[in-house]
Amino acid sequence: MPSALPDGEPVPTDGSLPASALADVARRQLGIYLHVPFCRVRCGYCDFNTYTLTELGAPGQGAGVSSYADTALAELDLAERVLRAGGEIPAVTTVFVGGGTPTMLAAGDLVRMVDGVRERFGLAPDAEVTTEANPDTITPEVARTLAAGGFTRISLGMQSAVPHVLATLDRTHDPANVERAVAYAREAGLQVSLDLIYGTPGESLQDWRRSLDAVVALTPDHVSAYALVVEQGTKLAAQVRRGVVQMPADDDEALKYEVADEVLGAAGYGWYEISNWAARPDARCRHNESYWRGDDWWGVGPGAHSHVGGVRWWNVKHPTAYAGRLGDGVSPGAGRELLTDEQRYDETVLLGVRLVDGLPLDALAPQGRTAVAGLISDGLVEPAAAVRRADRRVVLTLRGRLLADTVVRRLLGF
Repeated sequence: MPSALPDGEPVPTDGSLPASALADVARRQLGIYLHVPFCRVRCGYCDFNTYTLTELGAPGQGAGVSSYADTALAELDLAERVLRAGGEIPAVTTVFVGGGTPTMLAAGDLVRMVDGVRERFGLAPDAEVTTEANPDTITPEVARTLAAGGFTRISLGMQSAVPHVLATLDRTHDPANVERAVAYAREAGLQVSLDLIYGTPGESLQDWRRSLDAVVALTPDHVSAYALVVEQGTKLAAQVRRGVVQMPADDDEALKYEVADEVLGAAGYGWYEISNWAARPDARCRHNESYWRGDDWWGVGPGAHSHVGGVRWWNVKHPTAYAGRLGDGVSPGAGRELLTDEQRYDETVLLGVRLVDGLPLDALAPQGRTAVAGLISDGLVEPAAAVRRADRRVVLTLRGRLLADTVVRRLLGF
C-alpha cells in the first residue's frame, strides 16, 4: 500500500502561504506536477500513492477516472489564487503528468489539464510538457492528441525487456508494445524517454544487458535507470520476507549500474543526474532538474507534494478525501513544513551533488570544503574540484555516483 505521509503543521483551509514564500515568486521558475492516482493493477514493488478502480469503491465516488480532470482543475484554481496573492506570477516552464498511469485518463482529459495550466498561469514559449505512460496505452491517435494539445515528451514505463523480470515486477505490458509506442510518439513529434529498473529478484546480468541493448536499439532521447527498492508494505517485500523470491547479491546493483553507464555512454548518452542519461543536453528532463535545483513547483492531486519559497506541503492521500475537500472549497493540503536555512542547505548539498554539473565549492560550508580533499583522494570526486580556480565544483566520479550517500554525509560532516 502507499507509504504514509510525513508529519507537519496544519495547512490553512484557504491554502495561503506566508508572505516570505511569495516574495519574488514572479522571478523564480515555476513547474506544475499533475498526479493521476489510477492504475489497472498494483505492481508488486510499488508504494506510490496509486489506486486500482476496485480499491476506490463504487463508480462515481470521490475523484473517479471520468471526473478527475475537473477535480484537478479545481486545485489549479486554488493554486492560482494562492500564488497571485503575492502579485505577478511567472509563466509555467515545465508540466509533468505522473502517476499511477496517467494514460488511464482519456488523452483529451490530459490535454484539458494542460490547458488549465495554460489558462491560469500561461506556459513559457519553450515549456516542457511530459506525461508518463504505460506502453500498452499508446496508440497513434493518443500520441497525436497529446502532441496537438501541447505535450512535448512522453516517458514510457518500460522497466525491462525480459518477460520473467516484468512478471516478477507485476508489470502487465507487452514488451513488443514498447517499440510500437516509441514509433507512435515519434510520428507525432514527441520526445521519448524510457524508464528502466535494475536489481529485480531473478534478473541476471545477461537479462540487464538485454534490456539495455533493447533501449539503445530504440534510440530514445532520454533514459532513466533506477535501482529497485523493496519498500515495506508492498507485495514484493512480503515475497522476500517469506523467501518466495531472493534478493540479488549486495554488489549486484553496483555492477548493473556500471554496465548501464558503459552501454549508454558508448551509445552516446551522457549522464546528467545519477539515474538519468540524455542523448543531448536539450533532451534532459527539465522538470526533474527543477526539483534538484530547489525551484518552485505546485503538485496537483491526492498525495502530491509542493514547494514554493521554502515552504513544502503535501495533499491528503485518498482520492475521495481529496475531491471532497476541493468540492467544499478548501485546500486539500494535509500538512506542511517551513524549511529552515539548515534544511535548505542540506537539500542543496544532497541534490546538487547528484548532478553532472556538480555543486559549486563556494556553496559548501567550511566543513564541506574541508572534506573535498579526502573525497578526491578516495576517488569519489573529480580532481578538478581542487585544481580549477574558476567556478570550482564538486563533481562525482563513477565510483562517487555509486557511493553518493557517503559523499553527502561527508560533505555535511556526518
